[in-house]
Amino acid sequence: MSEGRPRSEPDLEQVASIVQRLAVLLGAGVGPVAAWGYLGERGAAVTASIEGGESVPAAIRTHLVRRSASPAGRAWAGVAAAWQVATDAGAPLASTLREFARSLRAIAEIERDITTALAGPRATARLVMVLPVLGVFFGMVLGLNPLAVLFTTTAGLSCLAVGSALMAVAWWWNRRLVAAARPRDLTPGLRCDLMAIAVSGGASLERATAAVDRALHDSGLDPAVGEVEVDDVLALSRAAGVPAAELLRSQAEESRRSAAAAAERRASVLAVRLMIPLGVCVLPAFMVLGVLPLLISVISSTSVGF
Repeated sequence: MSEGRPRSEPDLEQVASIVQRLAVLLGAGVGPVAAWGYLGERGAAVTASIEGGESVPAAIRTHLVRRSASPAGRAWAGVAAAWQVATDAGAPLASTLREFARSLRAIAEIERDITTALAGPRATARLVMVLPVLGVFFGMVLGLNPLAVLFTTTAGLSCLAVGSALMAVAWWWNRRLVAAARPRDLTPGLRCDLMAIAVSGGASLERATAAVDRALHDSGLDPAVGEVEVDDVLALSRAAGVPAAELLRSQAEESRRSAAAAAERRASVLAVRLMIPLGVCVLPAFMVLGVLPLLISVISSTSVGF
């Protein structure tokens, strides 16, 4: 999960821990500036910006969203949007941050499941990729010259081209399968949560919608995501004559459960799907790069002997 990511870059589990700490501190009555000051190096940077006159959401976007690679950056973008709406509406933020931290932990667990699912097929692929080298070495021990076959004969060059193409396709195919299995939405139910914050602060639906759209846009998130869910909940609220805030929070929780379940299903079938490129591309590449040159070398040496 962390391949290619700098050591200083937080993963989703670390982001969730920071958000949970913020929720506890805010819920205990600690002010925003002081709460960020307790969070170490990243919190100190945000605190310095706040003390310099920048708003908390803007400071989060400056120090955590823009400097954090995906998916941590997108997670912090959701935190910034929630903070902005809560500030505009004058609503408490601690409960929303707790739910958001729980959602991030669920998605982080799915990421770990995907990494576990990848471990076996990746190890097998690496082993198979080494086998052609072992085949060449074995041929040289027997007095054959498969390297000369691969690089100096028409048949060998054809094997090299086909085998390399198969390995490239397998690499591309694996990346596509992994990308399709990873959670796409790191902030499921966020729009419902933001609307719940806005209306619980006493804003009208029009003002709440405008504030949510503005916060999502400022944080670089798609304002259109979750619109249908919010519209359905608001319609139910009007029809039933009940407050919208609780219904919106319930829908946000349902969205998080649905997103986690969908990601778990994709992770569960990933290990099986990863065997397809292994069988279709990697094993044939081994035959083409490791076995055929050896056979050609044997046949050539036999023909010369006769």
